[in-house]
Amino acid sequence: MGVRSSRPPVPGGNRLRQAAGDGARGSGAAAAGGSIQSLAGEPKGEAEGPLKSIAPVAAAGRRAQEPAAAPAAGSTQPPLSEPVRGDAGPSGCRGAGGPVAGRRREPGPRDEAGAGTGVVILGSTGSIGRQAADVIARMPGRLRAVGLAAGRDGARLLEQVRRLKPEVVALEDPEAGRRWKPVLEREGVRVLVGPGSAEVLATWPGARRVLSAITGAAGLRPTLAALEAGRDVALANKESLVAAGDLVTRVAAARGVRLLPVDSEHSALFQCLQGRRAEEVERLILTASGGPFRGWSREALARVTPAEAVRHPNWSMGAKISVDSATLMNKGLEVIEAHWLFGLPAERIAVVVHPQSIVHGLVELVDGATVAVLARPDMRQPIQYALCYPERGPRLVERLDLAAAGMLTFEEPDTGTFPCLALAYQALQAGGTAPAVLNAANEEAVAAFLAGKLPFPGIAETVAAVLDRHRPRPVTGLDDVLEADAWARAEARALLAGAWEAGRAE
Repeated sequence: MGVRSSRPPVPGGNRLRQAAGDGARGSGAAAAGGSIQSLAGEPKGEAEGPLKSIAPVAAAGRRAQEPAAAPAAGSTQPPLSEPVRGDAGPSGCRGAGGPVAGRRREPGPRDEAGAGTGVVILGSTGSIGRQAADVIARMPGRLRAVGLAAGRDGARLLEQVRRLKPEVVALEDPEAGRRWKPVLEREGVRVLVGPGSAEVLATWPGARRVLSAITGAAGLRPTLAALEAGRDVALANKESLVAAGDLVTRVAAARGVRLLPVDSEHSALFQCLQGRRAEEVERLILTASGGPFRGWSREALARVTPAEAVRHPNWSMGAKISVDSATLMNKGLEVIEAHWLFGLPAERIAVVVHPQSIVHGLVELVDGATVAVLARPDMRQPIQYALCYPERGPRLVERLDLAAAGMLTFEEPDTGTFPCLALAYQALQAGGTAPAVLNAANEEAVAAFLAGKLPFPGIAETVAAVLDRHRPRPVTGLDDVLEADAWARAEARALLAGAWEAGRAE
């Protein structure tokens, strides 16, 4: 069934769609109903850059509040009112001891002999991975690094090996592996090399908790491998839940393990929900900084450079997630992630712009009260909470001084100028393979923007065009997700290539 914005698109054609050919390609698997409707329309003026801006118009993507709204189409997850109850007692999240929890005793934060909880970091040389390494290094006796997995940054991995002394490391890139394997082995560590090595590391003996911090859909297989092996997963790779939330949560529940959120917003919600009954919760509220371009016009956004987009005003993050934050796609992905973690439908997950990034998440209760978590914008706090849960560790971050923080402000997101948030809501409402397509198309568009081949507004335009051509189908297994992902990437690349050539010709 097609999903339409509550605000009609601006009349006119989509030049991105025309550049790749007017005939819509099939998604590889038809589903009942129509495709997601495109949000793109003609702009009032042409933008600069190789691809002319189309300035899509989108609404908030949320329908009227319904007291008993059903989960997204294709979802098999119970709503928040039907949580799994574990050993820790009732909770407002899907599992009493965590967002997804099985009925087993949670091991304490220390392994035998006081050595500390064994942790594997997938994506150790990325932004989250580096901060996780710092947390582990500063908590000897509580946490210990069993394994570290990286893509190709052997130099940074070597630094981490010398600091953390893990048993094993992995380099996914074969060329980097050949270069760095002998160097790393001289440090007395076992080295795995090549595609799939992160999956092997995710199941390594001695690790109780796996931090999944590989960027993008590439983190899905290692995340599933860790869950299948019975490891609790501290999840920083939101794309795993976006693309395959139903599959990931089913595996976690079947294996009796937890998904512990690392994103600061979901960690805040998780903390707010501890000990609350499902029937007490009205809705969840995610906060967004608004990114570096909050308040900018569409015309100004057409001139944004990659260097400007990766400079987040509050957080230190990698390039891809920084661009996602600037487009508000990151917040859209987080809405989908919250749906799978906490079992609430889109209608009961709201987003508010909070430029100071002090309030990280809020839970509105049925009696009108709202509870929130406030902290300085430092990812080490939610990382530490996920790695130490159910206990809390010592304070590693600067204390929040509310008097010094000053005024805290909140505003509605501008989905007319930044339509990616609305696209994510609509993909969640469509269900099935639609979120996987959203994620894959976005990854391709962001890569093109960072390479200087696409103007900033073209990211949303590309995602909207790919979603418009897709007919969602149910996700019955990993193959469905991978097929949708591959189709969306091919479709996005075709659109981008056609638009690039059209822009050069003009």
